[in-house]
Amino acid sequence: MTDHLLVTKENGIATITMNRPEARNALSLEMREGLFLAVTDIETDDSVRCVVIKGAGDHFMAGGDVKSFNDFVNKTPEERRQNFERRIHNLHPTMFTLQRMNKPVIASVQGAAAGFGLSLMMACDMVIAAEDAFFTLAYIGIATTPDGSGTHSLPRIVGLKKAMEIAMLGDRFGTEAAREMGMINFVVPKDELSAETDKLASRLAKGPTFALGRTKALLNASLGNSMESQLSLEAQSFAACAASDDWVEGVKAFKEKRKPEFKGK
Repeated sequence: MTDHLLVTKENGIATITMNRPEARNALSLEMREGLFLAVTDIETDDSVRCVVIKGAGDHFMAGGDVKSFNDFVNKTPEERRQNFERRIHNLHPTMFTLQRMNKPVIASVQGAAAGFGLSLMMACDMVIAAEDAFFTLAYIGIATTPDGSGTHSLPRIVGLKKAMEIAMLGDRFGTEAAREMGMINFVVPKDELSAETDKLASRLAKGPTFALGRTKALLNASLGNSMESQLSLEAQSFAACAASDDWVEGVKAFKEKRKPEFKGK
């Protein structure tokens, strides 16, 4: 794994750390490749029951490595078009994997979540943020459009009109506004972010992993399904969960009035 991205696995939790603190964890080509390798590995690792994505240092991610874009300023328009279309397409497998991954993914955010950093944050299933975190889609500042599934996530989270405002104006906003819009779930003091992230990740990692994954899939699918299609998926999913060992444990624990001990199977 590249030094620009670190991965640890412990107690059922995989932690992905974007590791360019000197550059506010701006997305390098090495980090892009590392993200793909990490999520591809984690998706099929049954020992991992929850994923945390965070940034090293004081920030989550300040977006793309705009300084490196200077290398293309003097290229022809066609060379610029080809290069950046290829770069962005290379991100897509990572984003698809995060959405379909049959386990919960948490973004743990402090400092800046800007540009692709905000897109990545919104692609996660839950977000816990330090109270001093701040957010901006930012792309309009360099005369381009969002990537990394940002235009897919944003209107679904905040509504179309608010998404237009955030994307077109590129203004910076804080945790209070982000929580009101439904972009983040929890806000905690900065010095408690790590501990509170661990607490949330541990709770999810000890949960019924298969049922959590199926719940995630149902909710993601609901935005594009008719009611009839969604109800059919609900029936299939409930039945699949009922065939799991964790379902048996959950029913027994309920009957015996004790806390269930799920194994993620």
